[in-house]
Amino acid sequence: MPIADPHAAASVLYEARRTGVPVEPFTDSDPTLGMDDGYAVQEHLVRMMLEDGERIAGYKVGLTSKPMQQMVGVSSPDYGPVLASTVYASGAALPLARFIQPRLEAEIVFVLGERLAGPGVSVADASRATAGVAASMEIIDSRIVGWRIKLADTVADLASNGAVAISSRIVPLEGLDTRLIGMVLTRNGELVDTGAGAAALGDPLTVVAWLANTLGDHGIALEPGHLVMTGSMHAAVPMAAGDVFRADFDRLGPVTVRVTEE
Repeated sequence: MPIADPHAAASVLYEARRTGVPVEPFTDSDPTLGMDDGYAVQEHLVRMMLEDGERIAGYKVGLTSKPMQQMVGVSSPDYGPVLASTVYASGAALPLARFIQPRLEAEIVFVLGERLAGPGVSVADASRATAGVAASMEIIDSRIVGWRIKLADTVADLASNGAVAISSRIVPLEGLDTRLIGMVLTRNGELVDTGAGAAALGDPLTVVAWLANTLGDHGIALEPGHLVMTGSMHAAVPMAAGDVFRADFDRLGPVTVRVTEE
């Protein structure tokens, strides 16, 4: 059964974002809710935030790696907007108080140089439309209590977005195989995890093409300058005040963030 009142559900998530108080999963009261229900809520929530003056700087694709798909129990990605107010430069201090229950993921981010509109977008089309790629970290966060999310919950919650930190170094795709880009993640100088670009649907370019085609089904296009976060290269890592995270990417260089209390 479709969700009865997506606007009301979006209002609940809007308040959770405003107050920092998480809410119970929508799927607790209706386990039949699915991806379409989540996107119906997401559409209303995005509209509310745009009415507040927010701007969409791009999109994040989530659930592109096996560990994250296993966490939610799905076999396909999801997407949500990257909000301009959540974009940070590498080296930024991220105040823990801004989030509810944040976790960190190192990712390859694409920067669009040309408009890309589905359906029918191929990997070659995605490559031609890309201005370059960069090292990045995404902070995922959930407005759902205890990360007790199913697919409809995370999709409704803007694909569990929190913030992104991006290196200023944009590397052209020419001669670069993003599948083979390796990454080493450290916290306070100690190794946390490693990963490779192929963790994201086998090829991060495939993620961009998937996103363009999926957005195209909703009449939305990727525009020049848009960011595309292509998904985690490893299992998400909890964050605490005082942590300094650094991800070193082959060919792309490093990206760092500092976690502060306020």
